[in-house]
Amino acid sequence: MGRDHHNGRERSRHSLTTSPAPMPTTPVTTPPAALDGLKVVDLSRLIAGPYSAMLLADLGADVIKVEQPGKGDDSRFLNPSRGGMSSVFVSMNRNKRSIALDLKSPEGREVVLDLIRRADVVVENFAAGTMERVGLGYDTLAALNPRLVYCAITGFGRDGHYASRPGFDPVIQADSGMFSLNGYPDRPPVRSASPVVDVGAGAFAFSAILAALLARQHTGVGQYVESALFDTAIALTANYSMNYLLTGNEPTRQGNGSVISHPVGLYAARDGDFYITCSSDRMFRNLCEVLEEPELAQRPEFKTNAERCRHEHMLNEHLSARFRQSNRQHWVERLLAVSVPAGLVRSVGEAMRSEEVKDRGLVTTVRHPVAGELPNIAPPIRLKGTPIVPARAAPLLGEHTDQILREDLGYDSARIAHIQARGACGEPAPALAE
Repeated sequence: MGRDHHNGRERSRHSLTTSPAPMPTTPVTTPPAALDGLKVVDLSRLIAGPYSAMLLADLGADVIKVEQPGKGDDSRFLNPSRGGMSSVFVSMNRNKRSIALDLKSPEGREVVLDLIRRADVVVENFAAGTMERVGLGYDTLAALNPRLVYCAITGFGRDGHYASRPGFDPVIQADSGMFSLNGYPDRPPVRSASPVVDVGAGAFAFSAILAALLARQHTGVGQYVESALFDTAIALTANYSMNYLLTGNEPTRQGNGSVISHPVGLYAARDGDFYITCSSDRMFRNLCEVLEEPELAQRPEFKTNAERCRHEHMLNEHLSARFRQSNRQHWVERLLAVSVPAGLVRSVGEAMRSEEVKDRGLVTTVRHPVAGELPNIAPPIRLKGTPIVPARAAPLLGEHTDQILREDLGYDSARIAHIQARGACGEPAPALAE
């Protein structure tokens, strides 16, 4: 497949011996990444689409991010930012290359078509009809490249009455019923601050793309796949929606508690909050041992989970008074020691500095040509035989335009100059020091 310039990995390296006698060197081969050689054209922006394409890049795919000249991905300039890039953009676009192209210009469109002729996957999340209007709809691209896997990430799908309706994570949370599940029963519902619908839709799109690539090995052809934010949100309501369908009863907001087991919730220790999930009678007996009150588990109103749920207020009063007598670390350590799930209620900063994050190697650093050293959050998946590729910082707008035109597409200087003169690539990206 030639030089793997998109991630800069070397395929092998030689070990040196310090033995007095000359010894032949033995090549040590770096295992290829799972998606090594896969070519992806990322036409998406904001969160869901870029996240799915980034996961493909983490697994070794060569992902080329196509961005509007002079503007780029809409998420580039959100607050807060560093080095001209927002935290949203940085967190959704590592391990990609960027080319600046005006899809509405004939020259820009032709470059994109050339990229797609060579691609395995296209990811887009434009409004319904946009790709067709610029001549890049699925039917056109499938005719151009029958092996192409075309992934559309939408708000409400590409067909049906709501196909033209835009989809944004918080609004989808409200539409899908997710809002109604969060918060306390005597207060208004609360959205999830984390963009769980966007990230979930991106993860589902990633899965659909991998399934279509596997199917292509059997059929020889690609296909259209779709991940809709609304569908994702419905899926994320999980057992709550199924409970309604089975019983006809609307779920009620439980705050930090649970309707199916108790004690489950947030408790205040002497120095702060911690959370426990005690989902079985055995766990509750273990909790009572930690409290040095084994007789509590034998009281009729607390002996079974059903009785504890029925008398949760009584039990909460007793536990709350007991937990306030010691520090939260004291309780969490002892609960975990007897297999009762418990954890500190941390801020984001506390979590980023935690021993668990350090132990898992979840926060690393990458070098950026403008912003310098940037933090990076490692992918949530690991493969032992075909490792995740080393992280590279999210690209500058159009950082790799010239490289892609010359090395990937084989354009000569005259053709590149013509494309640039027509404004299809915007201003050339600044030269970067090696």
